Amino acid sequence: MAMKLADLHTHTTASDGLQRPSENVRLAKAAGLAAIAITDHDTVEGIEEAILEGERLGITVVPGVEISTVANGIDIHVLGYYTNWQDEAWRTKLSGLLQVRDRRNDMILDKLRSLGIPVTMEEVIEEALRQGKDSGSIGRPHIAAVLLAKGAVSTMQEAFDRYLASGGLAYMNPPRLHPFEAIEWIREAGGTSVIAHPGLYGDDALVEQLILHGAEGIEVFHSDHSADDEERYAVLAHKYDLIVTGGSDFHGERQGEIFHGPIGSRTVDAAVLNRLNPAWRGR
Repeated sequence: MAMKLADLHTHTTASDGLQRPSENVRLAKAAGLAAIAITDHDTVEGIEEAILEGERLGITVVPGVEISTVANGIDIHVLGYYTNWQDEAWRTKLSGLLQVRDRRNDMILDKLRSLGIPVTMEEVIEEALRQGKDSGSIGRPHIAAVLLAKGAVSTMQEAFDRYLASGGLAYMNPPRLHPFEAIEWIREAGGTSVIAHPGLYGDDALVEQLILHGAEGIEVFHSDHSADDEERYAVLAHKYDLIVTGGSDFHGERQGEIFHGPIGSRTVDAAVLNRLNPAWRGR
């Protein structure tokens, strides 16, 4: 019997993706997947639409979220799966994180203006709406799209490399939740915590600290991981008996560029859903 596959890391217009949640599910169907996770940044607003489309197409939709945190000056992302995403107290907590994201966006725009590149929040919101966004968070990809439209850069990747990514001229990193807190929040919300794309942090000692603090899984397979990264984190997962996950981190396609990879480009056996879903534990 052929293995059923799942892409457990995708973004939608509920945060900084370019496709609606239902479109991500349709892309999963077209890719031959059995399951897809919706893991928008600091919001669960896209989950309901995706679940409805999944029921229509026979695709399992895993409710998720990707929480933005900072430790040792490094952006760390923690994925949360199967939280009580309809719970109002949990949604209120997440909305507080969106306020921090908004503050960071304002800081980035201030820095861009100081560099002689005038970008207003109204322009960023207009671009986000043009891309089909109607809820959730505004993120750096929306700012990057405005930089591209203004001719300040020639590609989205250049926008990040030159201005928006860590080390970029307009990169800003205001105080955020610590990843230890994110792990605890996810547990309190009834979910399972997974360290997202650890190969991007350049600090495996910190990754191990997150594991010792209670992270239950690690994203071994990711579009930006090398083969060496995947091997190293597979060994770490075995050492600590962690749940091994993987996903494309799909954000959509613009001018032929797909960020970070197409849906289905990084997958794991869909059987891992049994370990991710706390309702299955002990069975």
